[in-house]
Amino acid sequence: MDTRLTAEQDEIRRSLRELLHVRCGSAEVRAAVDTPAGYDPLLWAELAERLGLPGLALPERYGGVGCSVTELALACEETGRALAPSPLFATCVLAAPLILALGTEAQRARLLPRIAAGTLTAALAVPGPDLAGALALTGGNDGYTAGGGRAGGVQAGRGPDGWRLYGQVDQVLDGHSAGLLLVAAHTGGYARARTRLFLVEGEAAGVVRTRRTALDATRPQGRVQLRQVRAQLLGPEEEEVVDVREAFAGLGDPVAAVLAAEAVGAADRVLERTVEYVGQREQFGRPVGSFQAVKHRLAEVCVGVQAARSAAYYAAWATAGGAGEGFGGAALAQALEALRTAAAEGIQLHGGIGFTWEHDAHLYFKRAAGDELLFGPGHRLRGRAAERAGLFGAAGKVGA
Repeated sequence: MDTRLTAEQDEIRRSLRELLHVRCGSAEVRAAVDTPAGYDPLLWAELAERLGLPGLALPERYGGVGCSVTELALACEETGRALAPSPLFATCVLAAPLILALGTEAQRARLLPRIAAGTLTAALAVPGPDLAGALALTGGNDGYTAGGGRAGGVQAGRGPDGWRLYGQVDQVLDGHSAGLLLVAAHTGGYARARTRLFLVEGEAAGVVRTRRTALDATRPQGRVQLRQVRAQLLGPEEEEVVDVREAFAGLGDPVAAVLAAEAVGAADRVLERTVEYVGQREQFGRPVGSFQAVKHRLAEVCVGVQAARSAAYYAAWATAGGAGEGFGGAALAQALEALRTAAAEGIQLHGGIGFTWEHDAHLYFKRAAGDELLFGPGHRLRGRAAERAGLFGAAGKVGA
């Protein structure tokens, strides 16, 4: 592995950091999360037009840039630094790869160029106890089903006019605002049950969407209710098409690698802000940062952030090369731990102001806590990675 970034990768980071520094400061972030959509559409359009960010990891034949997960992770490291609320993760990390992998050529040609141009946002609606379980980040997803029982989850039925969906998904990232929904639904009754993905227009008749109050306001969530909504099957209609659980499991490592890079960016920024603050704040006639105990605490945070960055970069590189096998989950566990520690130390070392709503330190802490709730606690992520690596043998049951 060559740890040096290419000129193109450096340019992606530099351009994105400069733009977000100007357009995504503290006041802009707070204003964006208070809007109905939860992000600034003008900033999203600028990210698409100037930098091609939505199409960064999409093939050039669909209007994308043609880069890999590595470049997408580097971009998300910068959006993580700014805690930039945007449809990037839900659209480009969760939804677009599934369309690319499972969609027909007609579906890809119709949807992916609009996603790459930033004119179409998408969200993945996965019924069930947690998204991490469906993506096989915290355990195997062999038993996953979108049905959730006789009347639970989302059910799909095919009639004379096509597929219809009925059910509810309670936690959908950007589900309240996305123009397109990818909905996992239970099909085939109970003798031939399977889970398949469907395309649903966000404003289709029968779709009821509500923004939820989330711990991390910079990563907005919505509740999606489907009341006999007309839908299109993602992929061909043939019955021999494989279940989507395999595609979900394959998506887990790229998602974890990108999330790890995003968390590293956030941890690095909160550390920078804390170091700057303790260098200015005085106690007993000298800067707080000059005290040895404070230096030691920040040095430990710095070591944790740098180690997490190395793990995140390696996970992104390995995933892009097709050798991700569990590295993403392990890197994500380390990155979330680094972010949680950096944010907690930031709050403590900022003193009284760090505990207030007016200061941004709490936003970084909520990002760490919110991601752990959404994508799994560190011990389960590590357990699943160890299980996939076979560290404890076939009977280990790690991460169960």
